[in-house]
Amino acid sequence: MVTPELLRLLFQYNAWADRRLLDVCGSLTNEQFLRNLGSSYSSVRDTLAHMYGAEWVWNERFQGHSPAALTPAGAFPDLASVRVKLEEMDQYYIDYVSKLTPQDLERAIRYKNFAGEEFSNPLWQSLHQLTNHATYHRGQVVTLLRQLGVKPVSTDLIGYYRDQAAAARA
Repeated sequence: MVTPELLRLLFQYNAWADRRLLDVCGSLTNEQFLRNLGSSYSSVRDTLAHMYGAEWVWNERFQGHSPAALTPAGAFPDLASVRVKLEEMDQYYIDYVSKLTPQDLERAIRYKNFAGEEFSNPLWQSLHQLTNHATYHRGQVVTLLRQLGVKPVSTDLIGYYRDQAAAARA
């Protein structure tokens, strides 16, 4: 069963993993950051922009809106610009799920996707989807970093648990 506590943990993990990945991306030149590597979102920038855009779109849906498109990747000329937005969304979602009750999680979210199809699902499913979606795309960024000759960092959930346990012992 998904609980507010589990979602808070998953969004805290999401923020931890995003920070680790963004820190590694900081070693890229802007040319490397923008380079088309033939991935599903072409570049590191485009993949990170997609991650931010998905989080923004779902938040809009939670507010009763159905945006017609993601924020264009071109809105982010460099790592700093996308990092600010991802970190804002990470903190936003930690705060958002911290205020939810079990009853809130069952609230139906009704929205239209980009193709205009209507959907409805409980809030908890969309929130859980967000953390899973980010994990998937962080994996893509790791592959892109390897293609660029950069040693990636692990963002596995077990690493987060280990970091948290070490911090608790300190």
